[in-house]
Amino acid sequence: MAHVQRFDHIGITVADLAAATAFFVGLGLEVEGTGSVQGEFVDTVCGIPGAHCEIAMLRPPDGGSRLELSSFVTPDPVPGSPTAMANELGLRNVSFEVGNLDTVLDELASDGYGLVGGVGEYENRVRMAYVRGPEGIIVSLFEQIG
Repeated sequence: MAHVQRFDHIGITVADLAAATAFFVGLGLEVEGTGSVQGEFVDTVCGIPGAHCEIAMLRPPDGGSRLELSSFVTPDPVPGSPTAMANELGLRNVSFEVGNLDTVLDELASDGYGLVGGVGEYENRVRMAYVRGPEGIIVSLFEQIG
């Protein structure tokens, strides 16, 4: 029995909403909207009484699934592992196709964001790299080459 009708978004909690938003906008995502949420709805869904968070919803240029960045005003954010690797349990990366991987990697490096490992090539079809983005978020970037 299929219940899912479509993939809507991925949510990532960050401490510095402005910096994380700027990083993803720099990759080419567009800000769809921003806002603040609090009250009974958020308390119930998150299971955190008194929750209040600021949100930025981003979308890719093709209008596909979105990326929700949220930063808790209350309660204080709890730090995650900023050096998590791909084998650590939990959400490990968010992935985007890019036009020219080397150009994107050079731009990100000039902004201080480095590779987790190296650039890999799969069967002469895809080149891919993991970049450590803001707050340790692993961003998978790939380009079609075949």
